[in-house]
Amino acid sequence: MKVISIVGARPQFVKAAPLSKKLREKFTEVLVHTGQHYDPNMSEVFFKELEIPEPDYNLGVGSGSHGEQTGKMLIEIEKVLTKEKPDLVLVYGDTNSTIAGSLAAAKLHIKVAHVEAGARSFNRLLPEEINRVVTDHLSDLLFCPTETAVKNLEKEGITSGVFKTGDVMYDAVLQFSKIAKQKSKILEKLQLETGSYLYATVHRAENTDNPKNLRSIIEAFSRSGEKIVFSVHPRTRKMLKEIELPPLPNVMMIDPVGYLDNLVLEENARKILTDSGGMQKEAYFLKVPCITMRNETEWVETVKDGWNVLVGADKEKIQKAIEQFKPNDKQSNHFGDGNASGKIAAILNE
Repeated sequence: MKVISIVGARPQFVKAAPLSKKLREKFTEVLVHTGQHYDPNMSEVFFKELEIPEPDYNLGVGSGSHGEQTGKMLIEIEKVLTKEKPDLVLVYGDTNSTIAGSLAAAKLHIKVAHVEAGARSFNRLLPEEINRVVTDHLSDLLFCPTETAVKNLEKEGITSGVFKTGDVMYDAVLQFSKIAKQKSKILEKLQLETGSYLYATVHRAENTDNPKNLRSIIEAFSRSGEKIVFSVHPRTRKMLKEIELPPLPNVMMIDPVGYLDNLVLEENARKILTDSGGMQKEAYFLKVPCITMRNETEWVETVKDGWNVLVGADKEKIQKAIEQFKPNDKQSNHFGDGNASGKIAAILNE
């Protein structure tokens, strides 16, 4: 069987790392990189560190509006599918690469498998939510990371081809956290001690493209007085130049880091501040309290278990969470046993 796997953004590289290895034990995998994330810190470093095979196709789509980016991807992915004639197209998560891959395959009557199916924030204002919903309704095989995801699909009338497999991101954290401890020198490089800092990322359009939200978040960082290591997404850095920033003596701004350095920075932080879906889960897996700068989350399990708190872009709530938020000790195996990749490969084999 020939499988075309489509990736394009940092979270997808992480998810593809454990699954690609399992797929290649049984099938022919053709890896397509759309080029949605093209900065070396956002792309190349992940392929090297996670030992992901070199992409067979790099479409080099780059940035642009949602319509422009998705349209370019559709055109180029269709060319690849027509040439390669795969039995299955496998897509990950909720990016424009995901929706473009599933649309192109569905229109060519090629079966679609969606890894991380059923995740819902129930906020249709978010482009990621549109991508998730449409991809799930186009997919033939839906690999759900949690029981919540299975129930979300059932409510939308999707019950055929649905499998609860666990989360491939959990596989990746288990697989690479030990390697990260051995190889990463990021704490020494930044002169950081375990538990001496908070680790922050901000990249979602609802925060970066909204000057009021972005300013509120940065003001909360500044007022906290805590040492905050802020990994700044290229788009966020561009937007920061356009707003008036308060003094930030307590904030260390760094460029995005590779996956291994990121895991070490997460695991050794006292708390994590983020609007990233993936980092919410990684914080949970690594048992680090997470403050999510969004009003809703797809990963409700992390909130229910008391390891994650939603604060939006409200600076008062962010400051309060920085000062007071403490998790429960309780965690459950919502995200599987760390072998989601093996289960997905076995289901495809059947």
